[in-house]
Amino acid sequence: MLLASSLNSLKISNPFLHGITLSKPSPIPPPSLSRPSFMPPIRALKSMQGKVVCSTSNKTVAVEVTRLAPHPKYKRRVRKKKKYQAHDEDNQFKVGDIVQLLKSRPISKTKAFVAMPVQVRKKNKEKKEESEGSQDGVAQELGIPLESQQGEELQA
Repeated sequence: MLLASSLNSLKISNPFLHGITLSKPSPIPPPSLSRPSFMPPIRALKSMQGKVVCSTSNKTVAVEVTRLAPHPKYKRRVRKKKKYQAHDEDNQFKVGDIVQLLKSRPISKTKAFVAMPVQVRKKNKEKKEESEGSQDGVAQELGIPLESQQGEELQA
C-alpha cells in the first residue's frame, strides 16, 4: 500500500506508462518495382542447357544441367550438377543428346520444363578440316597445286 501511494505521488510523466504512444513516424515508401528503361529485364532460370541422362520414361527425359559456381570457402569455380525432369512430347531425345530446357507451367509433380533440341556446335578440329577441304576445292578449280601437293608430285 505504501509503495502504491509513493508511486502515485511521484507523477512520472512518461507516455509509455499509460499506453499512449507518440505519433508514428512516416513510413519509408517501398522502392518502386518498375525497372528503368535502359536496364534489360532479368530472365533468371527461364532456360537452361543440359545433357539427357535418362529417357526410359514415356514423354519424360532426365536432363543433367552443369553450372559453374564459386566454392564457399576457396572461391574457386567448381562444377555443380543438377538433374531436372523435362517434358518430351514425341520421345525424340536419346541419352547423350544436348537439349535446351524452357520453363513452363507445372506438367506434373516434378516436371516444370519442356525439352527443346539444340544444334550442336562444331569442334575446332572439324572446322579446320572443313577449311582445308575448301582450300583443296579452290586449288582444283584454279588448277594450281598446293605446296603440300607439289612435294608429292615431285617425288612421283
